Formats: sequence, structure tokens, C-alpha cells
Amino acid sequence: MSSSLAYGSYGSATQDRTRTLFGQTMGYVAVTAGFFALGSYLGRNLSQGWTFVWFIVAIACLITMNFTARRSRSGSLSTVLLFVVGTALGLAMAPLLVYYATTSPRTLWEAGGATALFIAGFGAAGYATRRDLSGLARVSFWALVALIVFGIVLIFVHIPHGELIYSVLGLVIFAGLTMFDFQRLRRSSDLDSAPLIAANIFLDALNVFLFFLRIFSGGRD
Repeated sequence: MSSSLAYGSYGSATQDRTRTLFGQTMGYVAVTAGFFALGSYLGRNLSQGWTFVWFIVAIACLITMNFTARRSRSGSLSTVLLFVVGTALGLAMAPLLVYYATTSPRTLWEAGGATALFIAGFGAAGYATRRDLSGLARVSFWALVALIVFGIVLIFVHIPHGELIYSVLGLVIFAGLTMFDFQRLRRSSDLDSAPLIAANIFLDALNVFLFFLRIFSGGRD
């Protein structure tokens, strides 16, 4: 009897921590999106040359986050790095967003709305499914590597409808990655992992947004 009560208390505590992790992670995603918007605004007058610099800053912060996330007392540093990533990516993408805001603002709204529906749909599916999606994540990762190679090929070789194919394949790949990242929220109760999972979900959403931007703009950059 006592062991059943203890197990029930443990299960309840784990569920509470899982719900807390979900709320904290999604809060981090929302704040990171805010820093991304701030970076985009601050970088609205930057030249294209700064894009590469800020992407390097973002990548460096993401690599550092992978190390700090393994240390139990580095949660605050991971959170700061997450917000720096959002700001740096906003600065990096500012010229692109300004271009679309000037030439085709409707494309931005369409891509943003489609991204919200995409992440909500596949995120909910990943969070609800009981099937282990780690195998899907591995396949999606290697598919992403292949997609990057395909993108490089498109720079040098003209393939009919290549941009559309690239974008559709990207959406398929990030559907799998999004489902896996949201499943991690349900299967984990480690609150220290919130910043790193939030970074992954934010990057999922950002990449999905860019793919939709290509599709709705007809493939022009």
C-alpha cells in the first residue's frame, strides 16, 4: 500500500515537473522570438556583409550552450546565451526581412501564419505521440545534411523547380525534428534542459519560416 502511494507521489511529481518544463521552455521560445524581433529592428539598416558575422556569433553561442547545458549550475548562462542567439539571428536576418517588408509584406504575413500553424500542428503531434521518435530524429538529421548538400548543388547547377523541391523537402525534414523536440518536452523532467530545448524549437520555427518564405515568394531571394 505504502509503495503504491510512494509511486503515485513520484509519478505526480514527475508530471508536475514535465508541465513546468513545458511552460518554461515555451516561455523561453516566446522571449527568444522577442529578442529576434528586437535584433531585426536594430539591424534594419545593416548591410548584407554583417549577415555572416552575426550568424557566426549565433553558431558560437549555440555550441557553447551545448556545453553549459551539461553543467547543473549553468542554467542562467544557458538562458543568456539563448537570448543572445535570438538577437544575433535577428540581426543576421534583418536585411532579408527588410527586403521582403519593402517588396512583398504579404509574403511575410503568409509565411508567419503558415509557420505558426505548422509548429502548432506537428508540435502537438510530437507531444501527444507515445511512439519513440528518436529514430525519426536521426533520419531527419541525416536528411538535413543531404538537404544542405542539395542546396549547395543548386547554387552551381540549375534544376527545374529546384527551389520549390528544396523548400518542400526542408518542411518534411523539420516536421520530423519539430515532433521530436516537442516529444522531449513530455519525456523529460529536467528543468535545466529548458534553454537548450527552447533553442531547438526556436530554430525549428525559424527554418520552417524561411522555407515558407521561399515558397510564398516563388523562390526568389
